[in-house]
Amino acid sequence: MRPAIAGQRRIGNQTVLFPTRPAIISAASVVGPKEGQGPLAQEFDVIKPDTHFGQATWEHAETTMMREAAATAAGKCGLELQSLDLMLAGDLLNQTLASSFAARQIYIPFIGLYGACSTMAESMALASVFVDGGYAQRVLATVSSHHDSAERQYRYPTEFGAQRVPTSQWTVTGAGAAIVAAGGDGPAITAATIGKVVDFGIKDSNDMGSAMAPAAAQTIVQHFQDTGLPANHYDLIVTGDLAEVGNKILVKLLSEAGLNLGNRLDDCGLMIFDRQAQNVKAGGSGCGCSAVVFCGHLMRRLLAGEIERLLLVCTGALLSPTSYQQGDTIPGIAHAVAVEANASGATGAGGGGGGRI
Repeated sequence: MRPAIAGQRRIGNQTVLFPTRPAIISAASVVGPKEGQGPLAQEFDVIKPDTHFGQATWEHAETTMMREAAATAAGKCGLELQSLDLMLAGDLLNQTLASSFAARQIYIPFIGLYGACSTMAESMALASVFVDGGYAQRVLATVSSHHDSAERQYRYPTEFGAQRVPTSQWTVTGAGAAIVAAGGDGPAITAATIGKVVDFGIKDSNDMGSAMAPAAAQTIVQHFQDTGLPANHYDLIVTGDLAEVGNKILVKLLSEAGLNLGNRLDDCGLMIFDRQAQNVKAGGSGCGCSAVVFCGHLMRRLLAGEIERLLLVCTGALLSPTSYQQGDTIPGIAHAVAVEANASGATGAGGGGGGRI
């Protein structure tokens, strides 16, 4: 472990602390119809009746979805989007176009991010760096994914009707937005563990869980090594979208590393859909998967005091159509943010609004 220096925010090899405890003063989630039919339906703020969101293309729909999530989060805490200092956003489209086009309309300082499906934790970690360092007072962290735009970019257009294999996952149509601020009511972000790129040689783009699980294991193990915390410190450790296949691999890898988390470990890709009834094979995936589950379901539980300490570990598969077509392997990445419930127990403007349209 890297030795800690008095007053230094970095501990260990990959973890940074946020002593000012930036607060998540608001969060919002917008999802499509399939997500709105799943077990977390009542925890989302907006459920759209179709995947086009009133737009001509799915890509434009994704931009609309992100912009609406951002506006909803700002409205819930009584702020105008233009009053925020910075927008950190990412998505799965080429050159993060959904984020850039949303930022064009929101028109505040913008940094585009790409960590594949790990981007929600990446954006929240960097928002906390800006706020904790005094470089910003209020930062918008937002990401999105869209099933149909992602499928035709990475695999096959949905019109093709390709057969889905058991290891495949269903990209979530959804956008989550969180406003991270200096002070204010809401859960606090206390630390972040920045992941390393881990590659176990997986080449199958229909098996994202296997590609991402080793990175999740590395980040989780490193977080506990860096912080020196016991395995039972967190009430819940939630990975982003390993789904059924990746979750089983993660449990095995953590056990081999001597870390048994038991029922404290869960996965957003397992939570968002009813896998049998909704025919999503291994579960959910995409930037929007962990984003809407965190900004809806998990934020509600934090605000209600059902969870006191949460470690959100968003996972990403770092492939592109080019790398896949050239036969490259699929590296994985996982970033973690530690979130603690508001000690005052105030309910604030958090997740879930019962799914308005």
